[in-house]
Amino acid sequence: MEHLIHSEALQDVDCTFLKGNHEATLLEFLDTPEVGSSWSTYGGLETLLSYGVQDIGLSKDEAHWAATSKRFREHLPPAHLEFYKTLESFTIRGEYLFVHAGIDPGKALSEQTDAEFLWIRDAFLNDTRQYDYMIVHGHTPQSEPSKDNRRISLDTGAYQTGVLTAAAISAAGVEFISTR
Repeated sequence: MEHLIHSEALQDVDCTFLKGNHEATLLEFLDTPEVGSSWSTYGGLETLLSYGVQDIGLSKDEAHWAATSKRFREHLPPAHLEFYKTLESFTIRGEYLFVHAGIDPGKALSEQTDAEFLWIRDAFLNDTRQYDYMIVHGHTPQSEPSKDNRRISLDTGAYQTGVLTAAAISAAGVEFISTR
C-alpha cells in the first residue's frame, strides 16, 4: 500500500487503482461494523491483523464488531483510508474495460452498479455475448490466466497459490506475466 501511495516511480505513470469487493467491504466495515462477521470469512481478519488490530476473534455479536471497527479506525493510517476512498469501480482504456469482477451482460455500462463491478460471477462468466469492450477482470480464481474474444481473466488466486498474474496489453496483443 505504501508503495502505491508514495512511490516516486509511479508519479509519472497514469495509474488508475480499482476497487474490489474486499476494499469495498473494508470501507463498509468502518461505517457498518456488523458486516465484520461476514467480512471475516473472506480476508477481513487478515486485513485487521495486518493493520495491527489484535484479539479480533470470530463473533456474530454486533457490539464486538463495533468495538473492532473502532479499533481498526484508530489503526488505519489516514493516507490509507483516503486511498481506499479514491479507488475507481472501473476504468476504460481504449477498447479495454478494467473492472474487479465483471459486468452484468444484460445491462448497458451506464446502468451497471458497484454490485456488478465488485461481486458478479456466473452471469458474467457464463454469458457468450460480445461486449462493447474487452473486459479485463479478476475476482474468480483459476489455475491459469485466460483470454477469449470477450474477456481477459487474471485472477490466479495469489492469496492461496502465491501466483500473482498481470497482463501486458499492447498493439501486438496480450502477454501474461506471472510470479511463477
